[in-house]
Amino acid sequence: MFGYYLDLAWRSLKRTPILTGLMVLAIGLGIGACITTLTVLHLLSGDPLPGKSGQLFYPQIMPDTRSKTEPEAEYTYIDATNLLREHRADRQAIVVSAKLKVFGPQPGARPMSLSTVATTTDFFPMFDVPFRYGAGWTAADDDARARVAVISQALNDKLFDGVDSVGKSIRLDKWDFRIVGVLQHWRPVPRFYDLYGQGGFAESDGVFIPFATSRDLAELGIQGNSLDCWGQLADQVHLENQPCVWLQYWVELDTPARVAAYRDYLVHYSAQQRALGRFQFKDKPLTALRGLMDWLGHNEVVPSDVRLQTWVAFGFLLVCLINTVGLLLAKFLRRSGEIGVRRALGASRGAVFAQLLTEAGLVGVAGGGVGLLLALAGLWAVRRSPTNYAALAHLDLGMFLTTFVLAILASLLAGLLPAWRACLVPPALQLKSH
Repeated sequence: MFGYYLDLAWRSLKRTPILTGLMVLAIGLGIGACITTLTVLHLLSGDPLPGKSGQLFYPQIMPDTRSKTEPEAEYTYIDATNLLREHRADRQAIVVSAKLKVFGPQPGARPMSLSTVATTTDFFPMFDVPFRYGAGWTAADDDARARVAVISQALNDKLFDGVDSVGKSIRLDKWDFRIVGVLQHWRPVPRFYDLYGQGGFAESDGVFIPFATSRDLAELGIQGNSLDCWGQLADQVHLENQPCVWLQYWVELDTPARVAAYRDYLVHYSAQQRALGRFQFKDKPLTALRGLMDWLGHNEVVPSDVRLQTWVAFGFLLVCLINTVGLLLAKFLRRSGEIGVRRALGASRGAVFAQLLTEAGLVGVAGGGVGLLLALAGLWAVRRSPTNYAALAHLDLGMFLTTFVLAILASLLAGLLPAWRACLVPPALQLKSH
């Protein structure tokens, strides 16, 4: 029966090509605008580590004496290394990044300015970072302040033509580092682990080195982009004892009991530091422990203009649907005579209603095709915009399917009222008038 309805719908649409074209265009314009903005919103607000994000947390404390209602987002060197040394989580990592000059092994190679992350050994297993060659450095390398590095697949392809480069060297500024690992392509979106360094939608990091080594070579200048200090500074290079927050700190906690215990630990740590004269608070310590997705929401990683554009696009789709309702109503009511004959020959009101909705759904399929083309054009325009997330704007399989699902649902919704009105026409009156 559905095939019969499709045949009738196709014949009906071909009889009125201009009206059909207007309806398809109306649906296509609305769907194209919605899918363009929805794709960007989907990419920017998705879970960067599905299956693992529920175990990752960003702890916060308040180390300075300034009056605030929120704990600090970053850490002083003393606090970050204290928490790292006390090792109260299953895994933990200090993270800080900067743009550095990177030289290849060839004599006279020109430098490249690449995002370089200084971190600790747990970074790679904690964030499920995939490796193509080698592995991350060890805790012993952290302790020894070894000059070792992990590089990205893109950098390995550029400098070593994609072959295994483990054991070879690259130069950061004026120091040589031995490569111990090469990543598979890895670019979590958003770039959650370093929101205050290169940003949530920056390009992939090129090099990873031990945090302790980066402090040994303080002239590298890895101190992030959000250095926030209070009090008198001796200098802005050697930050180990300076009153500045500039480091990010992540922990992995596998069970709810471990999460609760770590919350208590942050309170106890703050009380301990107050006893030492470092922290000052009146009643109770200001601390927080946010999960990965909560942390992204707290930092409003998705730009507000993207959310606004999505709402505007859905408003535009609503306007398009209202126009489609009017066009379908005109089309269906013009066929009152045909509908009356079908009813007189025994077709039920439900059968006629299903036939007309099938016709509306077919308009939705065609509108989805037009919308898909318009969405691809819209995403192409987004990729050429100056925004920091522009390169990410690509249609994935999920959004491809969403295009047609949304188009069909929208057209069926638009067809409900016109189909119902057409079914209410008394067949006797139509037969008498014809």
